[in-house]
Amino acid sequence: MSTFTLPDFYLPHPASVNPHEQHARGHSEEWAGQHGMLTATGPDGNLVWDLEKLRKNDYALMCAYTHPDCDAATLDLVTDWYVWVFFFDDHFLALFKYSRDHAGAQAYLDRLEQFMTEPGHSPPTPQNPAEAGLADLWGRTIPSMSSGWRRRFVQSTRNLMVESMWELRNIAEGRVANPIEYLEMRRRVGGAPWSANLVELAAGAELADDLAALRPLRVLRDTFSDAVHLRNDLFSYEREVTEEGENSNAVLVFERFLDIATTQAGDLVNELLTSRLHQFEHTALTEIPAMCVEHAVPAGDQAAIARYVKGLQDWQSGGHEWHARSSRYTKIAEPRRPVLPLAPAGLGTSAAHITPSSTGMRRRAAQHLHVPVGRATGHLTLPQFYLPFPVRTSPHLDGARRHGTAWAEAMGMFAPVPGALDGELWNRAMFDGFDFAHCAAMIHPDATPEQLDISADWLAWGTYGDDLFPVRYGRTGDLPGAKLQNVRLSAFMPLDMGTILSPHTPVESGLADLWRRTAASMRPQARARLRAAVEAMTASWLWELGNQVLNRVPDPVDYVEMRRATFGSDLTMSLARLAHGELVPDEIFDTRVMRQLDNAAQDYACFINDLYSYQKEIEFENEIHNMVFVVERFLGCDRLAARDVVAGLMTARMKQFERLVAVDLPSMCEQYGLSEPVRRQLTRYAGELMYWLSGILRWHETCARYGEADLRRRFAPRAPVPAAASRPHRFVQIPSGRGTAAARVRHG
Repeated sequence: MSTFTLPDFYLPHPASVNPHEQHARGHSEEWAGQHGMLTATGPDGNLVWDLEKLRKNDYALMCAYTHPDCDAATLDLVTDWYVWVFFFDDHFLALFKYSRDHAGAQAYLDRLEQFMTEPGHSPPTPQNPAEAGLADLWGRTIPSMSSGWRRRFVQSTRNLMVESMWELRNIAEGRVANPIEYLEMRRRVGGAPWSANLVELAAGAELADDLAALRPLRVLRDTFSDAVHLRNDLFSYEREVTEEGENSNAVLVFERFLDIATTQAGDLVNELLTSRLHQFEHTALTEIPAMCVEHAVPAGDQAAIARYVKGLQDWQSGGHEWHARSSRYTKIAEPRRPVLPLAPAGLGTSAAHITPSSTGMRRRAAQHLHVPVGRATGHLTLPQFYLPFPVRTSPHLDGARRHGTAWAEAMGMFAPVPGALDGELWNRAMFDGFDFAHCAAMIHPDATPEQLDISADWLAWGTYGDDLFPVRYGRTGDLPGAKLQNVRLSAFMPLDMGTILSPHTPVESGLADLWRRTAASMRPQARARLRAAVEAMTASWLWELGNQVLNRVPDPVDYVEMRRATFGSDLTMSLARLAHGELVPDEIFDTRVMRQLDNAAQDYACFINDLYSYQKEIEFENEIHNMVFVVERFLGCDRLAARDVVAGLMTARMKQFERLVAVDLPSMCEQYGLSEPVRRQLTRYAGELMYWLSGILRWHETCARYGEADLRRRFAPRAPVPAAASRPHRFVQIPSGRGTAAARVRHG
């Protein structure tokens, strides 16, 4: 592992310093001493910290840089929080990094959680400085904050504490995570989401709970977190990897995954950091204003969001300056790019700080200079896939095929569509070749005939919508129509199973029918989860249209996370959970292990689709939402090299999936003390994911949707039919519910 020089960072926002810095420094030194942080020792008898080390790290300077506008009392409180979190990190590693005492480490973390008490409850008596510091900070912070903020802060604090075990286990096994796993887990253990919560406190910018859960604010938090962590990894590589032997560092992750030199890996991490900052800017300037209009956000909440955005920007720029100055990180000569004199500062002014050779300009050009004209890519030769799971097929396949074709025709999916070639989006022959029933029969091989029909119909409906939106609304530029259609779709999924609107389009009719057949027998909580999964998928169709209109190739991290939604992964997995919902609590499915299991499987399946559909999407549909294409643009490589990177990610995710099933799942069952019946259900669920994956791969291998000959027939040059040339079909009032699909005939 060779040393490297820090890269040319993209720094669009100038840093400033809080005038109360010195007061916070004196206060934090006194506070750390009062709570025993300067006298605590590790197993070897050496001090974890002393006053000299605290002064060298200078967390007061960090907080003065990252929170330049708050008053003295708030800066003192925030600085104490950072002194505590860095002490916790060093104390925990001193106690357990080399001892490999995982049981002791878990007990340490379990006790620490008890100090984040609910209002009216008292914590236990502190037994070490980390507990004493948390007890004091909790009492000083929580009374002034809302219950919604408290819940978010508890979760992010718990994540950075509990997921430290993930780092310890990787160190013990000498295991380096794959890139996707690393970014997901770094958000949990790295603490930047926790820092984003403190930005709300320091900036007086508490976010309303309902707004904090929306995509634009989630993306702001995630891009902020990724950029903070990637920057830290660049500055701390020398200390963490070459000196301390740690393996939780993005530079090392890319070194190992791509088999490249340290300097190349560092440059690539910096490219990803830049891309995440651009994603932050894009979200702040486009998605946040649209969100405020769409949800009629009150002026007070809009002002809080603006303060929050600025607070996150201040943290990025201030955090960079602190990393460059703090003795916690090895100093390496850093090239400084020129800054234009008298350049404006603040949100939206980054272009004034870009120099022709800057990473920011290169990255922005790669995202926005795509020419949206189909390329003659030809067939993409596919690699061998690592997927060690068998394929099983339901014995009810033939009946599902007959039902599926009749259902799609009854819903109107073979009707003319404005913008489509010859007005034809799908026809019966195409549908039969797509063979969604075959896919359903392999991903749900043990389904009853009725369950298999429902599963196949959901696959048909989701694929129809995904095909429809770019043709009907993207090619015609009808974004308002797309948003209206998306809003109407939620009306066909009433949680109380009450009256619905009269469906006007095939996508509405299909959803109304499927909702009645699927959700009627569900528990309310499962029904709400299913609706959320459907809404996530339909919202992702709008996300794709937005990128298409802006001619913006997605940021690779945003693409991976949104691809799970566009593929409908959560929807199909929600259906798979129906058989386990009565026995397995929802909170178990929400654990880190189960979420990673789902995400690893989803990513593998999504990348299968992107590899098989590359020619269809890039050559015939002028698409940009394909992982191979996103990697081409991000790495500046050709499609074959990008293909190999995607295939490598698939193998890494599959190896992770196997490890989760073999190691992490049993460990989680022990940790939560789950009963034997629950353990069997979770093992069965993991087995169903295996069939889900093997079935999806086999379907791609056998269906008539992605083969070059099929594509050339389907996309033979024809004239698209304008909106005026096709008459929308109408539906009469028809019966709904189980067994009535045959009654849905189209009139008009």
